[in-house]
Amino acid sequence: MSKNITELLRGNGFKVTPQRLAVYEVLANTKEHPNAEMIFSSLQATYPTMSLATVYKTIDILHEIGLVQILNAGEDSFRYDADMSNHAHVRCVECGRVDDVFDLDAAKVTREIEAGTRYRLTGQQFYFYGVCPECQKQGKAH
Repeated sequence: MSKNITELLRGNGFKVTPQRLAVYEVLANTKEHPNAEMIFSSLQATYPTMSLATVYKTIDILHEIGLVQILNAGEDSFRYDADMSNHAHVRCVECGRVDDVFDLDAAKVTREIEAGTRYRLTGQQFYFYGVCPECQKQGKAH
């Protein structure tokens, strides 16, 4: 994995730094869909001199070279996902948890939207909102 990111960074004219590799590793090894502050906090002990601005800049670079999705799940800050496969997301309106949804027939929905609007779609992101199983167990209901 590190070799691939190293080649992609260099091939696109970006320096390979330990901080950039670390930000990517956090994203590649979680299903949490963290925001920049969460990534920053998780790396603070290992990289005490790294700034939040470095995290944001790294995410922008990783997005530019096609390694990270930027998610707008209806919160104050963006979430990030290193899983570049075509999938939807669902966010808990109580605790903010974001999970992947892989069983949506996006191709069917895309065809219907194209037929109904006569647009030629070039991409899409699906977001769903609800109350996660843990919050339901705790009696939280929106």
